[in-house]
Amino acid sequence: MRDEARPGATGPMARSRRQILAAGTALVGGSLAGRAVAAETGGTDTPPQGPPQVPRWMKEPGADVGSELYGQPSPYEKGVIRNVPKDGKQYTSAASRTPLQELDGIITPNGLFYERHHGGIPTIDPAGHRLMIHGLVERPLLLTMDELRRFPTESHIYFLECSGNPGFEAIRQGKTASDLVGLASCCEWTGVRLKTLLEEVGVKPEARWVVAEGADAAALTRSVPLDKCLDDALLVFSQNGERLRPQQGYPLRLLLPGFEGNMSVKWLRRLNVVAELAYSREETSKYTDSMPDGTARQFTFVMEAKSIITRPSGTQRIAKGFNEITGLAWSGRGRITGVEVSVDGGGSWQAARLQEPVLNRAFTRFRLPWTWDGQPTTILSRAIDETGYVQPSFADLTAIRGMKSFYHNNAIVPWRIAADGEVSNGYV
Repeated sequence: MRDEARPGATGPMARSRRQILAAGTALVGGSLAGRAVAAETGGTDTPPQGPPQVPRWMKEPGADVGSELYGQPSPYEKGVIRNVPKDGKQYTSAASRTPLQELDGIITPNGLFYERHHGGIPTIDPAGHRLMIHGLVERPLLLTMDELRRFPTESHIYFLECSGNPGFEAIRQGKTASDLVGLASCCEWTGVRLKTLLEEVGVKPEARWVVAEGADAAALTRSVPLDKCLDDALLVFSQNGERLRPQQGYPLRLLLPGFEGNMSVKWLRRLNVVAELAYSREETSKYTDSMPDGTARQFTFVMEAKSIITRPSGTQRIAKGFNEITGLAWSGRGRITGVEVSVDGGGSWQAARLQEPVLNRAFTRFRLPWTWDGQPTTILSRAIDETGYVQPSFADLTAIRGMKSFYHNNAIVPWRIAADGEVSNGYV
């Protein structure tokens, strides 16, 4: 970084930033006023409440301690909610998306973590819930939740992503970052290593797979390679420091870092250690892709490297001059080692800064300072992970996979910026 770009500098960059701050005051004030109108006044303008005026909220005591026994966001943030499609035929087997474009950092709040259900959300009393581990084991176990929590626990930050995030046709239809890749979230998970439990039961030499079954109405079932179960798989009961929400599998779920989300079975009730795959519905009829040559692409467990610019992104509007480009990148194969950004439709690329922490199989926040000249353009990002894999373009991906695929679309997402600063889906 050049000297004039550092804090406290007096060069051209510093002058530019002062100009930005001066111009930005009006923009920020307008934004806050708009939120106030939406939340309180139903359309009337709210006058500025900043210095030197004494704002009305300084003239009387605020709410008492304990007025909210479970804390809630400010009413001025009531629009930051999960994105549920409005045209669903039913919502028992459906999904809701994380509003990625509204979030900062890498951690997804529990109330905004994406959902995907196949038989609705069960209400499970943890006192009656049991986990059975059986099959090709020496000592089968039937555990209560209290017994499970007696085993050594650990916490890790991992992303979780639905393999249909997005479908190959849907990439041309979404308006926001949430519409396109909102079936991905990241949080801190706490639980017991599955390896610990498998060592406890004693896996027989002929075992190769573990079949996980959920306690929902769909009894969702997936086959998991034994190698993964003995590596980083977790039996989790907490998320971001509190017990799992019902939407995330309360009281217990399987968590397979880097694997497609459907395999991290929620409301986990049974682990059957076997020699052969189960060939369940969710690994034959679903979560399998048709290839152009008529073959099937099956058991595609790992989520490949992906990135998305979240600001500026679809339906947002920017002003001419300085704008920070920021977004998220992740890979099921390990750490993100780089994110490249293009501000000229892919004609050239430059390295973005990766914000710490950069973790294994977790969201990584990237940032790039950019001065927009007011001319229409298209911005894109592409992720590179520690294996050297580079996120592909949609054209390169479909040249191999065709358009009959639905799952594992990790193509680059372009955002088109019009002359008036409006941002829209670059595929439309």
